[in-house]
Amino acid sequence: MPSTTIDRASIAKAIAEVSLLRGTFTLRSGRTSSYYLDKYLFSTRPEVLRPLAGLFSEHVRAMEKKAGTKAVRLAGAELGGIPLVTAAAMEMGLPCLFVRNKKKDYGTAKQLEGVVNKDDAVILLEDVATTGGQALEAVGSLKESGARVLGVIATIDRLEGARENIEGAGLLFDALFTTKDLGVTA
Repeated sequence: MPSTTIDRASIAKAIAEVSLLRGTFTLRSGRTSSYYLDKYLFSTRPEVLRPLAGLFSEHVRAMEKKAGTKAVRLAGAELGGIPLVTAAAMEMGLPCLFVRNKKKDYGTAKQLEGVVNKDDAVILLEDVATTGGQALEAVGSLKESGARVLGVIATIDRLEGARENIEGAGLLFDALFTTKDLGVTA
């Protein structure tokens, strides 16, 4: 089982080393920050993504226990959540869903890619959570499709309100790491 071989401290260090940028950045929430965690710099590296899949598996199982039900699908939001949910779904042998930011205006004109059935228990995997805004938008799309969303698991919680906003929406929230785990100070 991957849990015995996963070294959380090493993964946190690797994420910080490859993705922590300093400067002035405007976040999706509109806030300005003196640092930015560039998710693509860690989610595109197999030596980081592979152990993240194992950690997601552990956290999904823990969330299922809290929810009292098993997830039948995992979901990830465009674009940063796609490699994360793909790796975790492969690790767990679960189908996954990709949530677009908006419906396509061509082809099938769908916002969700993959198959979701009414009342499917789904857990959304997120990259970096600041306020939880993108995650909550994706949850809304999943619910519109008939899914029963159990919660959200972020790779990194910036500790800027995501937990409070997601739990305030009646969902479970968990994170593999916080900015503190990565040694990030504003």
